Amino acid sequence: MKLVVGLGNVGREYQNTRHNIGFMCLDRIAEAFHVQFNRKKLNGSYAEIIYQNEKVILLKPEKYMNLSGEVIAAFIRFYKISPVDLFVISDDLDMPTGKIKLKYKGSSGGHNGLKDIEKNLGTQEYKRLKIGIANNKKMDTRDYVLGKFSKDEKQIIEETLTLIPKIFMDYLDLDFDNVMNKYNKK
Repeated sequence: MKLVVGLGNVGREYQNTRHNIGFMCLDRIAEAFHVQFNRKKLNGSYAEIIYQNEKVILLKPEKYMNLSGEVIAAFIRFYKISPVDLFVISDDLDMPTGKIKLKYKGSSGGHNGLKDIEKNLGTQEYKRLKIGIANNKKMDTRDYVLGKFSKDEKQIIEETLTLIPKIFMDYLDLDFDNVMNKYNKK
């Protein structure tokens, strides 16, 4: 069993904000597999996919970003999922808008959602897909990440979002090293 988590904040006011790119990615995966986030449990909204006889849970934590780890840890305990089978999709301020990077493990890089995951799981060893949202040093970070994409950024993000179902399929079908080699472009 695998757990694929998109990080974001719940509520209409946060829809389509930079910090909710994880939720947007999960929506694209759900669309591709014709499933909906119509199940609720343990402070999460989720959908299930059966792929090659393996259950894959798509999870949107329904607590704020900085409490995402609590929800993920609850799902991991409930379903007895190993952190090696956890795949987290989040935004990254330190990369250009739309750039993607897949990693096996690593530090939170200051991302509050990732910090909370590390705190609640006691490990940094889980797979992740980081999507660049750039950074505007002239704005307060909180205001920036909770802001909407500009028209130009939307176009770039749309191109990235069209790749997400392909990356997800490769994550399910290929060795993770191969997935990283395929999508992590210098």
